Amino acid sequence: MVQQNRSHPNVPGVDQSDRIVPTNLRQSGPTPVQLLISTRVRKSPFWHLSIEAGAWRATVYNRMYHPRGYVKPEDGGAMAEYRALVNGVTLWNVAVERQIRVKGPDAEDFVNTVITRDATRIKPVRGKYCILCNDKGGILNDPVLLRLGRDEFWFSVSDSDLLLWLQGVNTPRRWNVEIEEIDVAPLQVQGPLSEDLMADLIGEELRDIPYYGLMETEIEGCPVVVSQTGFSGEKGYEVYVRDASRTAEAVWYGLRGVGARYGLRVIAPAHHRRIAAGILSWGQDMDAETSPFQVNLAYQVPRKKTADYIGKAALEKQREQIEAGDYPFSLKLVGLKMGGQPIIDYAPDFWLICDESGIRCGYVTSPWWSPELETNIALGYVPWGKTAIGTRLHVELPESYCEIAGQPVDAIVSEVPFVASEHPSAREQAKIIGQDSSD
Repeated sequence: MVQQNRSHPNVPGVDQSDRIVPTNLRQSGPTPVQLLISTRVRKSPFWHLSIEAGAWRATVYNRMYHPRGYVKPEDGGAMAEYRALVNGVTLWNVAVERQIRVKGPDAEDFVNTVITRDATRIKPVRGKYCILCNDKGGILNDPVLLRLGRDEFWFSVSDSDLLLWLQGVNTPRRWNVEIEEIDVAPLQVQGPLSEDLMADLIGEELRDIPYYGLMETEIEGCPVVVSQTGFSGEKGYEVYVRDASRTAEAVWYGLRGVGARYGLRVIAPAHHRRIAAGILSWGQDMDAETSPFQVNLAYQVPRKKTADYIGKAALEKQREQIEAGDYPFSLKLVGLKMGGQPIIDYAPDFWLICDESGIRCGYVTSPWWSPELETNIALGYVPWGKTAIGTRLHVELPESYCEIAGQPVDAIVSEVPFVASEHPSAREQAKIIGQDSSD
């Protein structure tokens, strides 16, 4: 006998009608499995060094193994790593940010066609955070784009196959460029003591690097590119190690050797701090089916860029609809402050959001505990009509984080960033001067 009126297993009530593949909202909780290590997924040049430094868990990112925990839970876990970041200086293995180089006489024109921002305004030896969209305006990737020279750009990519997309765009060859992954693997040095450490290691000229500026230098005789950037909201630098398959150990130990004077600690990428800073994670807070207008990246859609780029027509139409009062998406990303016991580790599910009447209407993408605010904070999707600052909602947390078993906790829509960054983002700067785009 066929059962009638069965509930959809992917949580009824949350409107994901603007997606083809809905976000999986099944609440399956932590799953007791072991990560299989095999040759099908690549180990970075720093993988063994992370294991030596105490990495005890990992995930897969850009088809590479990614260390995501060094301090064991019984020793303080992720929040001990947080304290090291905000009070001292930390070293991160982020080789999973694979480097895709676009080089050749038409490099600027090609890059200007695939990113939404104006590539012609990026000067050589400078970088820029940018997004690439498909022709529907969906975000394909949000890399840091480095311009090494007039005809050479590096995409430091987040977790999607951007190399295949870029090569596909140039098939057949419309632009005279070479598009390939290169043997460059980045590390991050993050925290308030990072500038002193890096100046001690490289020289006082390090202090002259502007935010998103680049510097060609050496560490232990090995060539690197240093940028003042990072994924934390704290003061920090990224070290792009050239010929990393050969030089990884020398650079790693060089950083750790000088870093010992500053109490350097090897930690995982600081998702707790990036949430506080309002920094998004591709695949978690956005993907190829979300528009920049849904995730507070409207500033990445310039009004003054005259050149055509992939997704331009769709994005400009979306902006026209929004400005006419017709929001074209079912959900929008907001910041939330919420109750519950301190969330001190990664969420295994997209936890559900309810309105004040108890009807499920959205979901949390990135939650964590903020020691500075002494409350849980999160990014999450809710209907457009519930995005105003101060809107009261509820979140269905797992039992381990509930205040009262079986009852959702109170939440309120809040300003993002939750905690100020060392360097305000371009979005924040545009807001301060009353602009809604980066131009």
